Amino acid sequence: MTTLETTELRDRMSGQVITPGDAGYDAARAVYNGMIDRRPAVVARCASVQDVRVALESGRRSGSPIAVRGGGHNGPGFGTVEGGLVIDLSPMDAVDVDPGARTVRVQGGATWGAVDAATHRHGLATPSGIVSTTGVGGLTLGGGHGYLSRKHGLTIDNLLAADVVLTDGRTVTASQTDHPDLFWALRGGGGNFGVVTSFTFRLHPVDTVIAGPTLWPVEATAEVLSWYREFLPAQHEDLYGFFATLTVPPGDPFPAELHGRKACGAVWCYTGDPAAADQAFAPVRAMAPQWEGVGPVPYPALQSAFDPLYPKGMQWYWRGDFVRTVTDDAVAAHAGFARELPSPLSTMHLYPIDGAVHRVGATDTAWAHRDVTYSQVIVGVDPDPGSAEALKRWTVDYWEATHPSSAGGAYVNFMMDEGPDRVRATYGGNYDRLAEVKATYDPENVLSVNQNVPPCRR
Repeated sequence: MTTLETTELRDRMSGQVITPGDAGYDAARAVYNGMIDRRPAVVARCASVQDVRVALESGRRSGSPIAVRGGGHNGPGFGTVEGGLVIDLSPMDAVDVDPGARTVRVQGGATWGAVDAATHRHGLATPSGIVSTTGVGGLTLGGGHGYLSRKHGLTIDNLLAADVVLTDGRTVTASQTDHPDLFWALRGGGGNFGVVTSFTFRLHPVDTVIAGPTLWPVEATAEVLSWYREFLPAQHEDLYGFFATLTVPPGDPFPAELHGRKACGAVWCYTGDPAAADQAFAPVRAMAPQWEGVGPVPYPALQSAFDPLYPKGMQWYWRGDFVRTVTDDAVAAHAGFARELPSPLSTMHLYPIDGAVHRVGATDTAWAHRDVTYSQVIVGVDPDPGSAEALKRWTVDYWEATHPSSAGGAYVNFMMDEGPDRVRATYGGNYDRLAEVKATYDPENVLSVNQNVPPCRR
């Protein structure tokens, strides 16, 4: 964008416009993943829907590449762009709960921590991720899964409506009855179709849950994972637990003798009758974990438990896959790579996405893989920029070892910039319809800084 265009943007926006040389520019351009170091020409911090409209119009008119940022957690850094315009929604972070209707309306720049805090006051929640600093917008548009997904589905399965600024300047509300094609695409299709300025979600009664980790020695990974892959899908949907390989963090609540030791484990969340919790966890305890930290936890505390371990600015490299069955070959690969974690924060998680997730049809939303059992993510993480290549090499090698047993696609929020074939595989049979919706709402592909689905050419 030219100096004249930037000046005009400043004149027309109520929010802050930040350019190179301005105080706070480096903080404004930074995203969650410290491996991403891009210098946008302009960061437009939008304070209103009108600001979003103005910024989008300015970027489109100038031909600048446009990135849209909510929480900025996106692994490949699609919340920023080299030499282009960042539409930063972070000032738009209001959360309004209607406890009677069991709904919450959330602006596009809010984080899940703010949502959890507001809804918890009424004993309510909706499915989301496991890190509360994650932005509501990016997680939702990619699909969204977390501790409540076996019982209440994906985040998008609880989305009732979305207010969207389109690239032609119109503002529309998408729902089952208004712009239903856009609503279908927003539920899993990412940021391809417009800038979502607010979301309305269905809420569920969730207050204190029985939750926490159980750990086993890393040498037991094959045994425990072989048990877990059979155990969890057979359990009532009140019981959720994701499997992990990890290094035990050096602090509470973990005992000192385990600090720094490699391990495997599961992080559990039980939403059923607390009186039945011991019965639900009996088979887990029969596996004789070396340590257990399961107990009553306010839901927001569970949601934010990983926040201190993973602050903004770490080096991250991600690879994901959808998994129907954890094969014996995959079990062996997980056991091997668990012993080779390249840093204390590197990890692998297998998130269950069965139960209520499977009760939505494969073509009912843009999220196509309704028959898979797990969403797998492998992440190399470390604060030292010098470790970036080692993190990437371990992650890619690990992914290549387990990918033969994948369902062919991945949760888009667990993908790096891996090319169009991976995007197409992720959307499967829904890809062509997404391209048609893209052609209707963004025919010029103005919003291409994402896991992009180009518009079909008619």
